[in-house]
Order: sequence, then structure tokens, then C-alpha cells
Amino acid sequence: MAYRKMLANFPCWCGSGKKYKKCHEAFDERIIAAEKAGHIVPERKLFKTAADVQAIKEAAVINRACLDAVGEQIHAGMSTLEIDDIVSSLTKKMGGIPATLGYEGFPKSCCTSVNDQVCHGIPSAEDILQDGDIINVDCTTILNGHYADSSRMFLIGDVDPAWKKLVDVTKECVEIGVREAKPWRYLGDMADEINKHARANGFEIVEEIGGHGCGNDFHEDPFVSYVTTPGTEMLMVPGMVFTIEPMINMGAHHVFVDEENDWTVYTEDGSPSAQWEVEVLITEDGNEVLCW
Repeated sequence: MAYRKMLANFPCWCGSGKKYKKCHEAFDERIIAAEKAGHIVPERKLFKTAADVQAIKEAAVINRACLDAVGEQIHAGMSTLEIDDIVSSLTKKMGGIPATLGYEGFPKSCCTSVNDQVCHGIPSAEDILQDGDIINVDCTTILNGHYADSSRMFLIGDVDPAWKKLVDVTKECVEIGVREAKPWRYLGDMADEINKHARANGFEIVEEIGGHGCGNDFHEDPFVSYVTTPGTEMLMVPGMVFTIEPMINMGAHHVFVDEENDWTVYTEDGSPSAQWEVEVLITEDGNEVLCW
């Protein structure tokens, strides 16, 4: 079992100083009951303290500022390297560290994924934005050892209405995910609602890549899928922090990774793809969006 109760009169594991029976005993009993029923439950190390949450929020101020700045300056004729320069410069100016820079060899301070690039696009001086493009800019900021992670889509000039619909529906899927991210339910409950909305609009969700726990590290458990069924995947419990970031394709869900850089993910059929990302905290009565 991943979860065990403590002796009732011992200090609670959460560090509150209260006796366990007065603090998290009932909380633990709910998790243990779910585990005994065969469900996946989070380990205690995934629960963020109030101090953790505050630190993530402070990192999020920088992350949002970077995406705001990109939104103000992005235009046709701009290279994706110029976008990276905005993120890199502002992150450092505000005292943060770009989490992607050097992460497992990734060479830049953000990801810029254009049109049929699903994610992990590498900014380049050679990639020039054209009228009609759609682009996802994905930033993660480290501040005082805590991580804020979010991404936004941007439309360049006169975008095909069908492509704009893809971008809009993808954002709606994230909003549905936020609505459905509730304590004592399962990640599969949220995923099913997101997937139903995407498919109802004629789109497909990428299966191999999804959201992730985040906050005290860049990538933590759980993996957050958007194609699973109700009552499956991990139990959502107050204190968990994870990203909601479905990657949605206009065509089929199949993707491949660029063999040359071993990072950039493309749609297999060349159709456009869109992604929005937010970072959420599960609370006692719902959730709080920490970064967007």
C-alpha cells in the first residue's frame, strides 16, 4: 500500500503540529479506502504545503509576465528565436530561471511550436512567423526552487477560420478541465469530459503526451492523460498541483518526434495542432489556477 495511517496522538505528517487524529486522519482514511478499492492514489510527497503554493504563485508572476510580453510583441516576420529572447531576458530580469534551458539538453528558454508542431518546438532564427500561422509558446519558470508552467496559443495575422476553431476549442477543453478538476474524483473523470468536447468538434487528442505534476520539480507524478475513462487514473486530492494541457490535432492523433533534434513533436498527417496549458492546485472545494 502507498498509504498508511499514523498513530492517532502522534504529530500529523503534514507538519501542522496538530495531533494526527485532529488533522489528517480522516483525510488519509478516504485515500486508503480508494486504494483498497483498486484505485491509483497519490503519495504524500505530491501534496504541496501552503509555503510551496505561495512559492509557485511567485514563480507564476514571472511566467505570466513572459507570456504577456510575447503576446504584446508577437507578429508576422518575427523569428521564434526573438520570442525566446523575450522570455529569456524577462525571466532573468525578474529573478527567475528558464526551466527548459538545458533541461535534458533542450537548448532554449521556451518552446515555440508552430502549425503542425505539437510541442517542444525549438526557437530558431530561421523559423519566421508567417501570416496565417498559429503558434504555442510554452514557458516554465523556476524561482527559489519552485516551478510555474503554462502555455498560450497565438494567432498570426489572418488565420484560417478552421484553424482558429481548433485554437478556440482547445482553450475550451482546458476550461472544461479546470471545471472538472475536483477533489476526491479521478483524473479520468476530467479527461473524459475534455475528450468528449474535442471529439464533438471533430478533433483528436494526442495520446502519448499529456500534463504532469509540477511545482516542487519540473515534472512530477501523475501523468495527466486526456483520453482515459471516468473512474480511472489517479485520485485528485487537495494539495496536488498538476498541469492541464491537452494537445489537440485537427487530423488524427498520431504524432512523431523529429529525428534530427530528438525534441520537436509533429502531427503525423501534417495537420495543425493546438495546446493551451494551465497549472492548477486541487483544493478542499475545487481548485485554484496558479499559472496561466
